[in-house]
Amino acid sequence: MRTLPAFLFRAALFLTALLAAPQAPAAELVPEATAVFGAPAGGERLLIKSTTDVAAFRPALEAFAGTVPGLRIDYEQWASNDLYAVAAKACAQARPAADLLVSSAVDLQVRLVNDGCARPHRSALTDRLPEDLNWRSELFGVTRELAVMVYNTRLVPPREAPRSRFDLIDLLRPPGSNYAGRIATYDIEQSGLGYLFAFVDAQQATTFGALSEALGRSGAVATCCSAEIIDGVARGDYLIAYNVLSSYALARAETDERLAVVAPEDYTLVLSRAALIPKGAENAFRAAAFIDFLLSPPGRSALQATHLLPPSGATGDAALGLSDPDDATLRPIALSPSLLVGLDRHKRAQFIRLWRQTFPWRLDRD
Repeated sequence: MRTLPAFLFRAALFLTALLAAPQAPAAELVPEATAVFGAPAGGERLLIKSTTDVAAFRPALEAFAGTVPGLRIDYEQWASNDLYAVAAKACAQARPAADLLVSSAVDLQVRLVNDGCARPHRSALTDRLPEDLNWRSELFGVTRELAVMVYNTRLVPPREAPRSRFDLIDLLRPPGSNYAGRIATYDIEQSGLGYLFAFVDAQQATTFGALSEALGRSGAVATCCSAEIIDGVARGDYLIAYNVLSSYALARAETDERLAVVAPEDYTLVLSRAALIPKGAENAFRAAAFIDFLLSPPGRSALQATHLLPPSGATGDAALGLSDPDDATLRPIALSPSLLVGLDRHKRAQFIRLWRQTFPWRLDRD
């Protein structure tokens, strides 16, 4: 019986094991940050739990609060796996997790809807969403962001600046590469978004096996969170970051000339953060109004202020290709049951075992 070469066997396991759901314990989980918008002692309260950084969502939250006198918005920023865990537990106990959940781990949002944890909302604005951003009138895509590469302009020579995954593989190929140990990406055990991007990469890319092999062989670092990874590139701890969100990268690059942001030319994943109203939400009416606000011109303008949406009319590098919906290199991640394929528990366990071997230089969070 013939056996696969080791690198092909590892790539095959990498593909099949990407089919699983995170099993974060729901006990004693707490948000990463909290903030209050609107009236501190308002008579009406809206509780939003989201994976979006407070700073990135602030313009939209402040603008919406300004439209409703006396409204207090309690905003909690969560890690994506933790947000799913608390939402799933609340659903199982027939109690609301919040009034609104917004997450970048859209596969986990699809699972919540599929498990009967959301309530529907229909309006003229939601009806105008394309089919891939409106699932069952219960889950809505409200942003438009890219999975990008970020590099340090002072430490990466212009001729070596990667424009595609092929370029990244070439940088890692030579023995003793200057990029060994200095490429960073998401830790997919900690990041639901990182897991999602890796899973979709496995479906999209002919380069996936070669890239994962190159990252593992060269000692790429797997760590948590867009901000942490981008900070590391700016400091020079890492030279290149792979698969981080464009919203955070562009916002940081605006004020830091050490950073350059690249949408891969071979293909670029496009993510829309997904919003849902949990079943039993205490203020479902205002949660629905906030979804509609995010889909309205004032809400879109507020999201554009922090790169959660591309600028209106932007072209070329300024919009990273997002201004052209027909760009063949853009691969939107649709909100659909197809994302549930990636949430098989057994196969996830297989993948995690392999992934730990592929990324021995992962950094644990405190």
